[in-house]
Amino acid sequence: MGRSSRTNPKVAVLMGGPSAEREVSLSSGRECATALVGEGFEVVELDAGPDLYARLSEINPDVVFNALHGRWGEDGCVQGVLEWMRIPYTHSGVLASALAMDKQRSKDVFRTAGLPIADSVILPKADVMADHVMKPPYVVKPNNEGSSVGIYLVMEGTNTPPQLSDDMPDQVMVEQYVAGRELTVTVMGDRALTVTEILTDGWYDYDAKYKPGGSWHVLPAEIPSEIFELCLDYAMRAHKVLGCKGVSRTDYRWDDTKGRDGLFLLETNTQPGMTPTSLVPEQAEFRGLSFGQLCAWMVEDASCDR
Repeated sequence: MGRSSRTNPKVAVLMGGPSAEREVSLSSGRECATALVGEGFEVVELDAGPDLYARLSEINPDVVFNALHGRWGEDGCVQGVLEWMRIPYTHSGVLASALAMDKQRSKDVFRTAGLPIADSVILPKADVMADHVMKPPYVVKPNNEGSSVGIYLVMEGTNTPPQLSDDMPDQVMVEQYVAGRELTVTVMGDRALTVTEILTDGWYDYDAKYKPGGSWHVLPAEIPSEIFELCLDYAMRAHKVLGCKGVSRTDYRWDDTKGRDGLFLLETNTQPGMTPTSLVPEQAEFRGLSFGQLCAWMVEDASCDR
């Protein structure tokens, strides 16, 4: 890490941006910026817009802490700008970011690596609204947005196909619905931290993730040791096969009536939420790292050519 011999490295925290997850990113970014100041770094908060190149040239940071979520900030685009400018940055590089953001292509990679995934297809939005394209229950979601933005759950016995909102893309993913429990694992560098179970009163949607009281976490998850170890192993393998760097988070559904055959990997998130109550910082704290120490580790881990 580092572009100069400054005692206190200057860190530009990228946040906001134009994606559907702007508000979550602003929250993550502010929390990370505050934590990094507490760890002794010189910090500049930067709301990432079309003038990103000019603003970074002006700030001349030693490191960029990427707290963006969703498209543009998470799909390889900003990573490409940072590589071009030769500014060390956190999280995954261009290829891993682009691959993980494309749910269908990342599933192809997971399948090749022998990781268990739910069946899915990419289809025109119009076809999905015209008729059931898969036997219910199934889920309809964008192929390249995160944080459960625009997710439709079509349950068994539903007669009519889902009527998707205008802001859903022209091509959508239709995925077999996996019943069961929500589990997640953080990978930090070369180790998987632990397993958290996420409990909600209903569907784990955007509100459940980000609104107070929307969900609660059981840490570590109270599940059989075999499933616990499989979750850790699959997360590490997913991180490696996608080529992720720094921190990633892999999400699962587990049907506990089917044992190991009921465990399915849903997706790997290369830019997981980073407020102190988010899943990743919770797991790091469980492993003895404060929020500030986690953020500092990510800055120290930053590089180009990721």
